[in-house]
Amino acid sequence: MGQGSVKTVLFACVHNAGRSQMAAAFFNSMADPARARALSAGTRPADQVHPEVVEVMKEVGLDLSAARPRRLTLDLASQAQALITMGCGEDCPVVPGAAREDWALDDPKGRSLDEIRRLRDEIRQRVQGLVMRRGWGKFS
Repeated sequence: MGQGSVKTVLFACVHNAGRSQMAAAFFNSMADPARARALSAGTRPADQVHPEVVEVMKEVGLDLSAARPRRLTLDLASQAQALITMGCGEDCPVVPGAAREDWALDDPKGRSLDEIRRLRDEIRQRVQGLVMRRGWGKFS
């Protein structure tokens, strides 16, 4: 990896209203912005981030109230060196040259706040592991 080369990680799910939004927020709070950044998108974006997701993220100091779901396009995907998919299966594009992982995580839609908190905490652990594995942490 060359110096000055910021890596882009794209978190993708179906609606871009929960899982991928949480993952990108955690990633951008943990990673050194000079090394890596995260984007998120969905194959069929919702109109807004789930209010329950905004609420449980506020509990850990991350504000998603201004976040807006966006469509996962090939152009957006082509910016990524890593693609983390969460439940979009065959709808998620293949990005030539990008590392791909699939995280089997439940959709938070319609779940209780306690279930969404557990999902949030699992996403935080997975993102932390990714940031540390790749050496993208602020203090790595």
